[in-house]
Amino acid sequence: MPRGTYTLVLELTADASVEVGALGECAFEAGHYAYTGSAFGAGGLSRVDRHRDLVTGAREVRHWHVDYLLCHPATRLREVVTTEGADVECAVARRLPDGPVGGFGSSDCDCESHLATLGEAPIETVRTAHERARRDD
Repeated sequence: MPRGTYTLVLELTADASVEVGALGECAFEAGHYAYTGSAFGAGGLSRVDRHRDLVTGAREVRHWHVDYLLCHPATRLREVVTTEGADVECAVARRLPDGPVGGFGSSDCDCESHLATLGEAPIETVRTAHERARRDD
């Protein structure tokens, strides 16, 4: 399985309050979000399959901040954008809009958050962030 950086494009179909591990109770408004992570371990981008399993309820074990949001019944995984062979996780996250929760998914770096709140054209916004990160970094 290839390794690389990925962004999950999520839709929250209703406002939600979610307990997010050590971050505690977090409020999310209905709308589109993007979570950016990296997968350079042995399983590579198969990590995305694990995320899909969480959304569908086929898996329940939570390890990362995003897992808590993925397990919420109002969360839908709309698309996954990947950049294979490049560790551009932070570069992509910096190119996306600010998110609703500081420190979300970014406890191991200096980024404010790896969860972005997306407005119009959420998938195109994420694709552009990946293209620019790959080109510029």
